[in-house]
Amino acid sequence: MAASHPGGFLAAVESAALRPNISRVVRLEDAALHYFILLFLVVPLVEIYLLIEIGQVIGALPTVGLCVLTAVLGGVLLRYQGLQVMFRAQASIARQEVPALEMFEGVALAAGGVFLLTPGFATDVLGFICLVPWTRRAMVRALIRRLSGGGGPPSQGGRHTTIEGDYRRRDWH
Repeated sequence: MAASHPGGFLAAVESAALRPNISRVVRLEDAALHYFILLFLVVPLVEIYLLIEIGQVIGALPTVGLCVLTAVLGGVLLRYQGLQVMFRAQASIARQEVPALEMFEGVALAAGGVFLLTPGFATDVLGFICLVPWTRRAMVRALIRRLSGGGGPPSQGGRHTTIEGDYRRRDWH
């Protein structure tokens, strides 16, 4: 072992610990593949179905007009809401606070814009959910709670994990 790894057994164990967990990488790739299948196969099929059904009820030309109207209305709302979020972020920075909520809201606004530019009614609904202030804030707060592990101390339902241990910094130059 010492001949194959300069530094002996400990160097071999440390280099093995630095290698990525291949099974975890494969699971993440499988999950990403499922999301891409959902995104590029199921969503367009749902949109086509809805366009056909609504077109049969109100006609082809009104259906196309409604799609264009939602895109234009969404663009106007996106600009207005984007400016509001930017002004709130600037106010937070002026108070020397981190504009974390505003940054997440900016991402939600960008996603809403993409949904509204995608032709169809289901994505328009998702886009407007991202653009309406109270639904966007509720969605962002739920995302922040999920990312932070539930929030609050464990006695209030939050999940916290304390990992104890020693560490040593290594410069690899």
